[in-house]
Amino acid sequence: MRRFITDTLSIDDSELEWDFVRSSGPGGQNVNKVATAVQLRFAVRRSPSLPDDVRERLVRLAGKRMTSDGVLVIQARRFRSQEGNRQDAWDRLADLVKKALVRPRVRKPSRPSRAAKQKRIDAKKKRGELKKMRSGADAH
Repeated sequence: MRRFITDTLSIDDSELEWDFVRSSGPGGQNVNKVATAVQLRFAVRRSPSLPDDVRERLVRLAGKRMTSDGVLVIQARRFRSQEGNRQDAWDRLADLVKKALVRPRVRKPSRPSRAAKQKRIDAKKKRGELKKMRSGADAH
């Protein structure tokens, strides 16, 4: 089964590895018995679903969540149910991939206009005049 992130990009379920562990936090005795927390592992570097540029941006965005092997680990333990945490982990992975899909705009170097340069010089002169007026000879 494929999970869709956008209309054009999807990830196959075989690329996702789900681990269920005991969660800390609220849940009473349930916390000690049921493995409700979810660890979602997605091998970003080996994924055939992602284009190369998206893969590189995703690695950069993941930060500490990325292992040295190129596996993205997302931990979800916000909800008391396994299903809620599974959905939360998937949503967070999908959000990260959506952010990685956005190409950063290329910065085009520009120069200040002649008017902007003149405005800057005028402001500097005005500031200098103000300081000169403050330090009059009679002040010492």
